[in-house]
Amino acid sequence: MEKTRVVIMGAGLGGLGAGVKLKEAGIDDFLIFERNPKVGGTWYENKYPGCCCDTPVALYQFSFFKSTKWNYLYPRSAEIQIYAEEMVEVYQLESHLRLAEAAIQATWDANTCLWHVKTNSGREITANAIIAALGQLNRPAFPDIEGRDRFEGPSMHSARWNETVALKDKRVGVIGSAASAIQLIPEVAKDASALTVFQRSANYVIPKIDRKITAEEKALMSTVPEIAKNLGQHQRKMMYDHSEYFYWQTFSWTEEGRASFSRVALNHLAENVSDPELLKKLTPDYPIGCKRILVANDFYPAMMRDNVSLVTDGIARITQKGVETSEGTHHPCDVLVFATGFETTGWNWSLDVTGSQGQRLQDMWSEGPEAYHGITVAGFPNFFLLYGPNTNLGHGCITNMLELEVAYTINALQTLEVQKAKALTPTLEAQARFNQQLQKNLSQRVWADPHCTSWYKNAEGKITQNWSDNINTYADGTSNIVLSDYEFMR
Repeated sequence: MEKTRVVIMGAGLGGLGAGVKLKEAGIDDFLIFERNPKVGGTWYENKYPGCCCDTPVALYQFSFFKSTKWNYLYPRSAEIQIYAEEMVEVYQLESHLRLAEAAIQATWDANTCLWHVKTNSGREITANAIIAALGQLNRPAFPDIEGRDRFEGPSMHSARWNETVALKDKRVGVIGSAASAIQLIPEVAKDASALTVFQRSANYVIPKIDRKITAEEKALMSTVPEIAKNLGQHQRKMMYDHSEYFYWQTFSWTEEGRASFSRVALNHLAENVSDPELLKKLTPDYPIGCKRILVANDFYPAMMRDNVSLVTDGIARITQKGVETSEGTHHPCDVLVFATGFETTGWNWSLDVTGSQGQRLQDMWSEGPEAYHGITVAGFPNFFLLYGPNTNLGHGCITNMLELEVAYTINALQTLEVQKAKALTPTLEAQARFNQQLQKNLSQRVWADPHCTSWYKNAEGKITQNWSDNINTYADGTSNIVLSDYEFMR
C-alpha cells in the first residue's frame, strides 16, 4: 500500500492550485488523482463550439500565476486548458500527477488517524489528509423528459460534446437556453439548416466587453514584464472592486439596487431583437440576479437569424424523430443537444467518503450539503473541500475563492504541526452556528426569491451553492483558524 501525506482529488484549477501551494509550504509529499487523461477539469471536458469563460481573464487566473499567453479579454476554454498545463510545467507538478485514475473511495481509520483511499485502477493509498477538488460543475444533468432514449439521431450533452457529429445542413434541437446554450447556439446556427431552441425560462443577458488582445499588448507583457505586472494588478483590482460593488447592488434584497442592472440587460435585449414576439419570449419575468446573469454579444443576433426559432412551450416528450411540445406540436430534429447544465444540489460524487464514526458523507448531505466555511466537515477529519458547499459566486471569480480555500487548508495543516496533533475536524456546534448564520444571510439575497428556481438551491428551496456575501467577507472569515471551533486528535 502506498503512503503519502496528502491526496488531492481532481486536477482542475483548484487541485493544481493546491499542489502549487503545498510545494510552496514545503509539503512535497502529495499525489493528485485525475479521472481524465489531461489536467484542466471542466475546461478539459467542455469542448462545445463557442465554449468560453464568462469572467474576464484579468480575474480568471490565479494571482500567483499570471499568464501572458491569453488571446482574448474573456478566455476561451482551450486557452484555460493551456493555462492549466502551463501551471503543471512551471511548478513541476508532473511527478505528482496520476492521470486517467480517479479516487473512488476514501475511508477514515480512527486507529491510525489516516485516510485509506482506493482508486478505479485498484491502487490503495494511505494519506494524512485529503483535499477534494472535485468541483460543482462537472456532472452533466439531463432533464426528466419522456422518451429521451427513444431519439434515433445523435444526441449529446454540451459538456460531453461529440466532435464527430456533423451539424452542417442538419436540423438541430437545443434543449436549454442558459450559460452553455447561449455560447453554442450562435456557432451551431452557422452550420445548421434549422436550429430550434427549447427554452424553459428567459435569462438576463448583459453585453460582453470582449476583444482580441493585440500583438502589441502581448509584446509589452513579454518584453517589459514589470510594466505589464503593474498594469495587470491595477486592472485586476479595479475589476475586483467593481464586482464587490456589483454584488451588493445586484444580489441584496432591494429593488432599487437591481434596477440599473436590469436596465442594462433589457436595453441590450431591445437593441438586438426587433421582432415583438421574440422580444416578449426573451424577456425574463423574475428579478435580475436570482438566476445566473449571462454575458454575451452574439446570442440575441443569433436568435434573429432566419434559420433559428425559439420554442417556449413545455416539452411533452422526445420522439424518434424530434421533440413534441405540450401544445401538441412536433419539431423534427436530426440532432439533439442537451444544454441543460450540471447536477449540483445532489453532490453525487463518484467518490464515496466514510468518516470517523462510519458515516457516509453522501448520507450526511442527503438533505443538503453543509460544511464549515465550505471547506471542512464535522466528523471527517483532515478532509478539505475546494469549491465546496456555499462557495459558488454570483459575481467576481471562483479563482479568488479557490485561493482563499487553499490558503485556509495550508494553514490548517500547519496548525496541526503547531498543536502536535494528528488530525482536526470542526465541531458540530461550530459548523451548525456557521451554517445558521449563512442561511440567515442568504434569506436576504435575491436567490431566496420563492418564485425563482435555479441551480443555486435544491428542491426544498435551501441555497446550497452560493456564498452569502462578497468575497472580502469570505476572506475575513477564512483568514485564520479558530482553534475553539475545532477538535484536535492527538
